[in-house]
Amino acid sequence: MEYIDLKGMSCPQPVIETKKLLESKRVEELNALVDNGPPRENVTRYLESQGYCVSVEKEHGDSAVLRATKAEGYDAVSVQTGKKILVLIDGATVGRGDDVLGTVLMKSFLHTLKEIEPRPWRIVFINAGVKLAVEGSDLLNVLDQLESLGVEILSCGTCLDFFQVKERLAAGKVTNMYEIVSSLVAATNVIRP
Repeated sequence: MEYIDLKGMSCPQPVIETKKLLESKRVEELNALVDNGPPRENVTRYLESQGYCVSVEKEHGDSAVLRATKAEGYDAVSVQTGKKILVLIDGATVGRGDDVLGTVLMKSFLHTLKEIEPRPWRIVFINAGVKLAVEGSDLLNVLDQLESLGVEILSCGTCLDFFQVKERLAAGKVTNMYEIVSSLVAATNVIRP
């Protein structure tokens, strides 16, 4: 039985420390001391996503001891490969506020998608997001890299028409609202930066 003290750590440190422990050795059972509230919820969700059954062992006022036991028959590889992650991008920036910062964040976000596992199944561009997939976009290189890694790149045809850039599409293919909605329904996870 492993034990980890996550009390007093700010987000996302409790999850990161739990992840490090699970990656460093095979852990069948784990007791984790966590603060109640978001740390407890986040660590519980993370452990469950890794195939653990989680229960509260003890309550200590503002903290709790979580008991996590590896579920029998859990196969992380098959769980990960069964995911269909869809990324929905509806603008040229990430977040609201400063567009220069938002542009930097979008570039970083797309580059990071190449490094995560499992990779997205599809990236769908809608509204002003379609401008990222047309000639002149400084993100075409990363979109090409993602495509070469097996990620489908789809851009809304109505949106491309609206911005009069359909003939300039340089990454991926044109799609329609039916395929977009069908993709959203089929996805196991949708990420919207």
